Amino acid sequence: MASANLRDELSCSICLNIYTDPVNLRCGHNFCRECIDQVLDTQEESGLYTCPECREEFQERPVLYNARALRNIAEMLFISQSDQIETGIYCSYCVDSPVPAIKSCLHCENSLCSKHLRVHAKTPEHVLSDPTNSPGNRKCSIHKKIVEYYCTKERVCICVYCIAEGEHKAHPVEKLDEAIEKKKMMLRKDLEMMTSNKTWAEKQVQNLEKRRTDLQEKAAGVTERVTALFRDIRRELEELEKRVLSENSRQEEKISQSLSKLIQQLEIQKDELSRKMKHIEELCKTTDPMTVLKDQNSDGEDICHNEQEDTMDAMIPSEGDFYEDSITDSLHKLSEFIKDIHIFIHQPECVLVDEETAANNIKISGDMKTATWSAETLNRPETPKRFKGYQVQSSRSFFSGQHSWEVDKSRSTGWRVGLCYPSMDRKSYIGDNRDSWCLRRNCDNYTNIHESKRISILHKPTIHKLRIYLDYEAGRISFYELCDPIRHLHTFTTTFTEPLHLVICIWNGSMTITK
Repeated sequence: MASANLRDELSCSICLNIYTDPVNLRCGHNFCRECIDQVLDTQEESGLYTCPECREEFQERPVLYNARALRNIAEMLFISQSDQIETGIYCSYCVDSPVPAIKSCLHCENSLCSKHLRVHAKTPEHVLSDPTNSPGNRKCSIHKKIVEYYCTKERVCICVYCIAEGEHKAHPVEKLDEAIEKKKMMLRKDLEMMTSNKTWAEKQVQNLEKRRTDLQEKAAGVTERVTALFRDIRRELEELEKRVLSENSRQEEKISQSLSKLIQQLEIQKDELSRKMKHIEELCKTTDPMTVLKDQNSDGEDICHNEQEDTMDAMIPSEGDFYEDSITDSLHKLSEFIKDIHIFIHQPECVLVDEETAANNIKISGDMKTATWSAETLNRPETPKRFKGYQVQSSRSFFSGQHSWEVDKSRSTGWRVGLCYPSMDRKSYIGDNRDSWCLRRNCDNYTNIHESKRISILHKPTIHKLRIYLDYEAGRISFYELCDPIRHLHTFTTTFTEPLHLVICIWNGSMTITK
């Protein structure tokens, strides 16, 4: 308790630390020299100086008196309370054995233990600091004086001689402590901002981790359900295969047994005919008329070959087609359905239109995704790529792989959309030549067009979103309405010989490539 009370008595009321180079005012109150200097500096503009403790006023800047006895007591208290922590910095004067230093003198460039600190010079030029291995770094490299100021222009620490006669003479400078406080204030602000940013980042990480967890759980659920569905489908297909093959075998065996019976009957008939034929041949060789005329086995023999053929045709069971047509038709439909599933697993791509190809009555949005019909003719420069009317194509071409795009057609009832070769005639409309394939909407009717051949689609437009799918290697261009369930409109099948561009042709409103 006594030590705590002594510390309170030896603490500066401004910085609340143990006195460093203590001085006193005329009123008798003590302060650190540096602390009271800063206070008096701030009071200088008002021209009235007061004691921070008793508020006694001074007409002129008060004289500061050294409190040597107080300084010695404060240093002794500081030494007695210093923790002898191993810092790796040792007293420069203890040569017999290393003793940890508790202070470094910037003037002497030496480190001091508690013993040598007591006898160290107390003059103002001897500035003490926390232990350091390089106290010389606190000296000006030119004048070898302790740095006390900071040049804000050059951002370097300087001594008083650098200001008086050096290259920093005309530069704005600050006292080192003031500069440090300003820098610390800036660092605190940066720390607050970084703390705020870190908090935001942590929150975002938590949100993203939650989304990732939710996504993983959702994906796991989908995987489990789809796996179960495919397992059931495989089981059904295997059972269907067994039933079809079993029925095929049963039908084969039934027809085969019928044919075997007919073959057996015909073999018996053939043997009987062979016997009769031999008997008749013998009669024909006989010269005795009585023998021939008396033979009863060959009389009235009336064999009608045509009637036998008709009877046989009726007796032979029909081989049939083993239901192959219906089975293969159903399996082909299933195969097409599986291909469509693959199409919609494929993620739609973002594609932009090329304004250099846009006709002068088509406006293009700033994001290069929307084409709008314009009653006003735009004066774009003529280029070989530019369409003559109503059309624009994508900037990117596609020459391999599988691709899909989605188009919002809600703001137009008159349009064509599809794919074309870059060599397509720019005066022609998409679909009206051999180099392009398209789906057209005219009011409430869909039509697919290629080489000017128009085939109407019975389905009426019911939804505003359309998907176009390209499988280049398979030679397929398909169109779908994105309703629920998704509706297949038409598929073109061919062999592609050039890269393909997405094309929009529009006569009213606007269309947007959404994905």
